Amino acid sequence: MASVQSTAKPSARERLLAAANELFYAEGVQSVGIDRVIEHAGVAKASLYNTFGGKEQLVRAYLDTRRAGTADRITRAVAEHDTPREQMLAIFETQGRQFDRPDFRGCAFIRAGAEAGPGGLVQEAADAYRGWMRELFTRLAAEAGAADPEALGHQLQILYDGAGISALMDHDSTVAATTRAAAAALIAAATGASAEA
Repeated sequence: MASVQSTAKPSARERLLAAANELFYAEGVQSVGIDRVIEHAGVAKASLYNTFGGKEQLVRAYLDTRRAGTADRITRAVAEHDTPREQMLAIFETQGRQFDRPDFRGCAFIRAGAEAGPGGLVQEAADAYRGWMRELFTRLAAEAGAADPEALGHQLQILYDGAGISALMDHDSTVAATTRAAAAALIAAATGASAEA
């Protein structure tokens, strides 16, 4: 019996999110008008307003989708390792693999947050992502035996953010190796373990 392939067209919501993801990430949230997203998605203007309500809600949904994808990628990378130290370093390794992508444009949350005014849905989305990252680093730091897990979690998040900015601004994916080495040294200093890996 022949298999039947689904020919169902993606929903208006899916097409709008795909268009927003492509355009907002490549060009920035403020520089891409809502009409361009609608045209790129191939939907009627009413579809955007009926589905999301407006541009800010679409940007929030775009960021929520990126957060889910990033969280999935990081969670899978962490799960591949046994020790909290290896798991923390895996976060930097998976980040480094993003630097080599031809479509790498830095952190979507930093970029959107920098373009948005204080407060609002965009800032909420960026804050939620950063909170998740900080909690992950802090939890793993505690499991690794860090004397001050919150301090180490904060340091690792700063290093993570800086690596993404450096890779983008310097057009240099080799920053990943330097960042991983710096993370290993921070982890070793905070836990009293060797930085060798």
